[in-house]
Amino acid sequence: MEKKKKIPTVYFDTSVIGGCCDNEFSKWSNGLINDLCNGFIRGATSEIVAAEINFASQEVIEIYKKFIELDVIIYNSNNYVDDLVEAYLERKIVTKKYKNDLLHIALATVHGADILVSWNFKHIVHYDKIIQFNAINLEYGYHQLVILSPREVTTYE
Repeated sequence: MEKKKKIPTVYFDTSVIGGCCDNEFSKWSNGLINDLCNGFIRGATSEIVAAEINFASQEVIEIYKKFIELDVIIYNSNNYVDDLVEAYLERKIVTKKYKNDLLHIALATVHGADILVSWNFKHIVHYDKIIQFNAINLEYGYHQLVILSPREVTTYE
């Protein structure tokens, strides 16, 4: 009997979609979208990304529209997400000014994503912050969220 490998659900934040048009990040962001097209990963994103994309260039908006057509799961906020965001704010992981970054983490956690990918190295893909996010996640009864850059997840290269 052939063993079936679990396909991980990967939450894409806004920076990954925008990274498709950025010289520094495009090969890995586009590689991750190719992995989604090839069925290596299951894609997820959120209502927060949809709102943030409205402020992006037309080129990024077009990439987002194609991305959404790839049967991507859209996570919505709820009381559990709000509770986690409040806990992150109480612990001062980042300030309220960057609440959307906290929403990405909470949405991916509450909805059970396996991995969150981001190019945000200041507030999300940062060793100290990942430890703090996951300490709160465990305290609230959730799993530890794997947080990585697309470069670490894509099969590109």
